Amino acid sequence: MLETLTQCATTILIGLACYWLGPLIINWLMTHIFVTHYQRTLHKKDLEKRQRTLGGMFTNVWRIIVVVIALYFILQAVIGKEQAFTLLAPLFASAGIIGVALGFGAQSLVKDFISGIFIISENQYRVGDVIEIEGFGGTVERIGVRSTVIRDVDGNVHFFPNGMVQHIINKTMGYSMARFTLAVAPDTDIDKVAKIIDKIGLKLASEEKWKDKVLEAPRYVMMGEFTATAINLIVSGKTQPSDQWSVTAEMRRRILEKFDQEGIEIGTIPVIPTTPKKK
Repeated sequence: MLETLTQCATTILIGLACYWLGPLIINWLMTHIFVTHYQRTLHKKDLEKRQRTLGGMFTNVWRIIVVVIALYFILQAVIGKEQAFTLLAPLFASAGIIGVALGFGAQSLVKDFISGIFIISENQYRVGDVIEIEGFGGTVERIGVRSTVIRDVDGNVHFFPNGMVQHIINKTMGYSMARFTLAVAPDTDIDKVAKIIDKIGLKLASEEKWKDKVLEAPRYVMMGEFTATAINLIVSGKTQPSDQWSVTAEMRRRILEKFDQEGIEIGTIPVIPTTPKKK
């Protein structure tokens, strides 16, 4: 009895050590691999995202393996090797080829797992990316062995089984576009405004705080739609992934400030009134 308790306690202690130390080793390996082999080809943000994504995936797999092995050795110490194997055999069989072929639940589980492997290996999205799946957008918080977890701007958390992810829009892959529209009064000198916008964009891109975020300075692109009260001007620039929103906000702030100084009038976009339905 004492020997059995000793074996169980030893297994639990070793299992806990592996459970917590394994992820540390995995993260160290991920950092070493990416810094050594991909530092020159990937941007710092991309490196960090891939490290977190792969580290999280391998950590989940590692912990599942540790729990299963620890459970087996504990059962072996308590009821014997043959009985432990007999008890766990159905669990292993359900994840095997026969279980996959016959059980719909096992098929779905394996499909989710394999899809997760492809998502990570093909670098479709990483932890920290802003993506849109099936019409729902948000920041990727976790890519697990079965599901992807994203959090939207309202703080809601969405869970998507990896096997059900069909169409993905990644808004922070490689580079992003800071693209927005300005409305000015119809009598505005467009050439003058275009020069002001281009000058502001170039100055922003040259500043220490922003130069690492801006890949191509935001500039006036073209005139969009116009009405009797406003002309829409389209401004666009290329930024590092996830920096398009901060660059857009700063450009708008500086443009508005300059327009006030130059006396340039902001256009009025008409609001179409809605007629309430008669009951």
